[in-house]
Amino acid sequence: MPTGVRIDVTPARIHSLTFNMDGLIPAIVQDHETREVLMMAWMNAESLHLTFDQGRMVYWSRSRRELWRKGDTSGDRQFVREAYYDCDSDCLLFVVEQEGAGACHTGERSCFYRSFGDGELVEAAPA
Repeated sequence: MPTGVRIDVTPARIHSLTFNMDGLIPAIVQDHETREVLMMAWMNAESLHLTFDQGRMVYWSRSRRELWRKGDTSGDRQFVREAYYDCDSDCLLFVVEQEGAGACHTGERSCFYRSFGDGELVEAAPA
């Protein structure tokens, strides 16, 4: 059974992050083995603290306005392996071990299973 990595983060480090006007920050989630992007979700300071403390991904549900611990109802849990923040301190990246069928509520492994267009190449217009 997978277990998450507890990450010690100082309050000053979390305070240095840039949360939006609703107190949220986007979190991109990536598979630790394949590096496939699995999903994007929102986190608030509380869900971030819980994630770091428990080693399991905890998000903020904007629609339900409550904390959401990934996999509590679906069984598709996410265990933290690594955590990063971007150069502007306004976006997070979590590398996780994905348990179960996948990250998407539709049953797909990744939420990014749809693409735009047919992939036909076009030549660049002359300069």
